[in-house]
Amino acid sequence: MNLFETAPPTPENAGRPLADRMRPQTLDEFVGQEHILGPGKPLRVRIERDDLGSLILWGPPGSGKTTLAHLIARITRCDFVPFSAVLSGIKEIKAVMAQAERNRRLGRRTVLFIDEIHRFNKAQQDAFLPYVERGDVILIGATTENPSFEVISALLSRAQVYSLRALTEEEIVILLKRALTDRKRGLGNLELEAPEELLKQIAIFSGGDARAAYNTLESAVTACGGKKLTAQAVEDAMQRKVLLYDKAGEEHYNLISALHKSVRSSDPDAALYWLARMLEAGEDRLYIARRLIRMAIEDVGMADPRALEQAVAAMQAVHFLGIPEGDQALAQATIYLALAQKSDAAYQALNRARAAVEQTMAEPVPLHLRNPVTKAMKQWGYGRGYQHAHEFESALTTMECLPPSLAEVRFYYPTERGLEKRIAERLQEIRRFRSQRDSDKDSQHT
Repeated sequence: MNLFETAPPTPENAGRPLADRMRPQTLDEFVGQEHILGPGKPLRVRIERDDLGSLILWGPPGSGKTTLAHLIARITRCDFVPFSAVLSGIKEIKAVMAQAERNRRLGRRTVLFIDEIHRFNKAQQDAFLPYVERGDVILIGATTENPSFEVISALLSRAQVYSLRALTEEEIVILLKRALTDRKRGLGNLELEAPEELLKQIAIFSGGDARAAYNTLESAVTACGGKKLTAQAVEDAMQRKVLLYDKAGEEHYNLISALHKSVRSSDPDAALYWLARMLEAGEDRLYIARRLIRMAIEDVGMADPRALEQAVAAMQAVHFLGIPEGDQALAQATIYLALAQKSDAAYQALNRARAAVEQTMAEPVPLHLRNPVTKAMKQWGYGRGYQHAHEFESALTTMECLPPSLAEVRFYYPTERGLEKRIAERLQEIRRFRSQRDSDKDSQHT
């Protein structure tokens, strides 16, 4: 059997999976990875100039690594040799390399595509080195693992690493629509009507994996047996319930309202249910994280300041881990917020301060609170009478920091819940100190 085929290959579509049939034939057809394949981007320029060396494509499943390798071979008119790290050993490597060397002497170039290159051990990876150095092959390795840890340094130094990202929901939907309308390679001859909401559900379920999305669509189309793609057919293909809702519509706001009110009511079970509803319907995880941060600020506040830390940490975890691992961070933060002591005292304090700003004249900053930056400003009285807290016992001063018309106005009224109970005690201690200060002043004047 000859492993070498001259790109572009022209296989029959019969029996080939939809994902394979829909591989792009040109760079303009390639969807996603704009950071390396957009006009003027480094990898695209190298491909178009036919100035390509060995490279490593690092990215999650279904992000286009194999497709891109096929495309590179097609555009640069190289023989394409797929090579599996799972099925091949040193013997097979040497056989393929010998054929590649013969091809080079005949003026033909070879793209050797190694899927899951991280599965090769050090000795197997070493076997490629002399052939890569001589230019017998253009090696393209694909890996889902960090190549810094999984590919030997000698091979890494001879290859350019390009990082691919998971496809977005919008990019997956573009691919699915293309498959439904393409009569030559796709499902266009079926003239199937496919609601946008169902295509979005397939895209969400795929988790950025184009191959998984194509497979789900193909199974759903087979299951529907009619001229319209149905929710039941998609559910059967995904083996899960389809929860449709418009992320910009009323149900979007109804669900987040239910989650927020459940957290506020200290009901973790209800909060987790509404969270799960949003996750399963494909809600933007960072949107949920932002709303959890809002709950930590608005409803927990100073009763448990660590709630904000937990919510922010969940946001960072979601951003770092993605789907589905990041969902657990959202669940953990939701439970923490639901069980935390509640207080909106800080939230209401800011509202009162804003109301005071709106309802009173904007008085100038008292002179003793101004910083005397220049000699003239000091002469004008800037900073005169300022009391530096650290120079006083207990770091408490008798200085008024509000404008005269608002002196002694209170905005913050802490509750007796959680940490805020201790905060209330501290505030009472400060206010007693200042009240005693006022009494001492009055006695001095009498």
